Amino acid sequence: MKTKFKIKGLDCANCANELERDIRKIKGIENVNISFMTERMEIEYNENEKEEILKNIKKLIKKEEPDLELEEI
Repeated sequence: MKTKFKIKGLDCANCANELERDIRKIKGIENVNISFMTERMEIEYNENEKEEILKNIKKLIKKEEPDLELEEI
């Protein structure tokens, strides 16, 4: 399953790359793409684990980029 998000507050392209790398490590994530320029994130994941995956992504974001806002689109 694919889900797209609007990301607000990302400071730099390097931060986007680091966040993308760390999100890839979350169990159930098949692919992730974060675009700093368009402030978008697209994730592909196992649909059966959606709630747990989204919870883990939000937890990771709060830890690494506390001012970041994530909104599903």
